[in-house]
Amino acid sequence: MSENAKLTRGSIRGHLVTQTLPMIIGVAAIMSIGLVDAYFIGQLGSDALAAISFIFPISVAITSLGVGMMVGINSVIARALGEGDDERAARRANFGMVLSVLAGVVVGGLLFLLLDPLFTLMEASEGQLPLIREYMQPFSLGFPLMMAIMGINGTLRGQGEARKTSYVSISYAVANWVLDPILITGAFGFEGYGMAGAAYATLIGWAIGIAMGLWLISKAALPLSLKLLRQCSIGESTVAIASVAGPAALSNAINPIGLSVLTALIASESAAAVAGFGAAGRVQSFAVVPLLALSGAIGGIVGQNWGAKEFGRAREAMWLAGLFCVVYGLVTAALLSWGGAWFADIFSDDPDVIAQFASYLQIAAWGYAGFGVLIVANGALNALGKANHALFQSFARVFLVMLPLGWIARQYFDVSYIYGAELAANLAGGTIAALIVWRVMGR
Repeated sequence: MSENAKLTRGSIRGHLVTQTLPMIIGVAAIMSIGLVDAYFIGQLGSDALAAISFIFPISVAITSLGVGMMVGINSVIARALGEGDDERAARRANFGMVLSVLAGVVVGGLLFLLLDPLFTLMEASEGQLPLIREYMQPFSLGFPLMMAIMGINGTLRGQGEARKTSYVSISYAVANWVLDPILITGAFGFEGYGMAGAAYATLIGWAIGIAMGLWLISKAALPLSLKLLRQCSIGESTVAIASVAGPAALSNAINPIGLSVLTALIASESAAAVAGFGAAGRVQSFAVVPLLALSGAIGGIVGQNWGAKEFGRAREAMWLAGLFCVVYGLVTAALLSWGGAWFADIFSDDPDVIAQFASYLQIAAWGYAGFGVLIVANGALNALGKANHALFQSFARVFLVMLPLGWIARQYFDVSYIYGAELAANLAGGTIAALIVWRVMGR
């Protein structure tokens, strides 16, 4: 066991708290970027706001690649430290960061070349395509910067440095908050760049995040040195990271795909239903931030302890994390179900939209506990190198439960039953995840 595997010592409950709390702040900061972008882009007009609506699912999908890479790097580093092999952990940390950037170059280049065919396929209009290009061309070319941040965060998470990853996230979120009004709509006599300004703010934010991350890594236990790449088996390290990163990326992409299809099903009902569903989704995204943070924190704890053969500590971490998901999920569901109409008033004064908003929360919120168990289980399984198991349970939740039930509800029932499809998917997903984790970690 390595001296740097600090999560193998001390209170498991304490580690869960100290690893999760900073991530709550970091995740909330990242999620705020989309809201701030949408606010200032909305001031450019309805065409610009429609353009960002086309851009959003694509940016989420390709960001899943970065999340997968981060999870893969986290997994191999945590297990190597737990096994007491600091040198292997350091080699894979440095290699992982380089691999992330290279993947960003390839994906960003392909996205740049395929912008028009991709968004035409999505039925963006001729008037929207120029606005989409204004944002996506610089975004595509700067995508390696985002992948560099993911590589840095994966390296820090694997060492149990959750607080430092939150500093990285906050630094580029704050940069976006400051730069958006200046670069999009203009300020202090500067006219702004419109849609392109939003992309420029993002790229500058990423660059600031990288600078912060590299400084923090230089203060961490594992050395930052490209010389270590010479000692690294490129093929072996690529396979080790990709075997987790690939399935993890797909797991993260599945949920937004499922929600996009669910939105299309709801759209066939009424415009008010779509508006209520979309607005309630923004409230929901912040309500589940602690669950998302916990799913990011659990990997380092489980990975290090499993690598050190401290199986009892790893199981304890998973048990406590699952218990938190259930309690937090039920308490949050009760609050949102009770106050749904009050929250809806913040977003709209249309009675139909308010009714759909409240109806969605009264039904779907009761699945937060199951969703939390699912994503925390995914974090633990990825850390153990069982990413295919995590992919299976994410796939089953969306494609075997949520979408079939949503399609049936659309054909034969009213829109509230489509909301029920998401509830059923989260409950089923949480149950499947609990069973898989019990089988994998119960030995």
